[in-house]
Amino acid sequence: MVSVGTMVWLTSELMFFAGLFAIYFTLRSAQPEMFAEGATQLDIPLATTITIILVASSVTAQFGVFAAERHQPRRTGGLLQLKNWGMIEWYILSFLMGSVFIAGQTYEFAVLVSHGVAVQTNAFGSAFYITTGFHGLHVLGGLVAFCYVIARAYFSVKFTHREASAAVVVSYYWHFVDVVWIALFGIIYILPLLV
Repeated sequence: MVSVGTMVWLTSELMFFAGLFAIYFTLRSAQPEMFAEGATQLDIPLATTITIILVASSVTAQFGVFAAERHQPRRTGGLLQLKNWGMIEWYILSFLMGSVFIAGQTYEFAVLVSHGVAVQTNAFGSAFYITTGFHGLHVLGGLVAFCYVIARAYFSVKFTHREASAAVVVSYYWHFVDVVWIALFGIIYILPLLV
C-alpha cells in the first residue's frame, strides 16, 4: 500500500512540475531574447557536473534498494568492499552526493545573484529560480528522507520488510527527483545552446 500511495503522490508532484515547466515555456516564448541572454549567465560546466553527481546518486540509491531487498542493512566486509555494502552505506553515499548537488546549486545561485540575476530581476530570473528552487526543495526533502531511513535501519533491532519498504519508497522519490532534474537541465541549460 505504501508503494501505491507513493506512486499516486508522485503523480501529483509530476503535475506540479508540469505547471512549472508551463510557466517557464510561457515566459520564454513571450521574451525569447531575455531568456537567451539569461542563459549565457548560467554555469553549464558546474550544472553538468552536479547533474552527473545527482544521476549517479540514483544509481547508488538503487544499490541501497538491492541491499534492503536482501535484508542487509549494514556492510558485511571492509569499507572499501563495495559489493558487501548494506543499505545504510549506499544511502549515506546517496545522501552525500545529493548534498553536493545542493551545494553546487546554492553556489550557482550565489554567483548569479552577484551578477545581478535574481528572482525579481526579470522573467528569466523568476522562471529560473522558481523551477530550480522548487526542485532544490524537493532534493532537500529527499535528503531528509534518506536520514530517516538510515536512522530507522540503524536503530532497528531487526531489519524487517517494513524497513525495506521504507527504503524502496524513498528510492522512488529520489529517482523521480532525478528525472525531473534531467528534464530541467535539458530545458534550462541545454535547449538554449541548440536554438
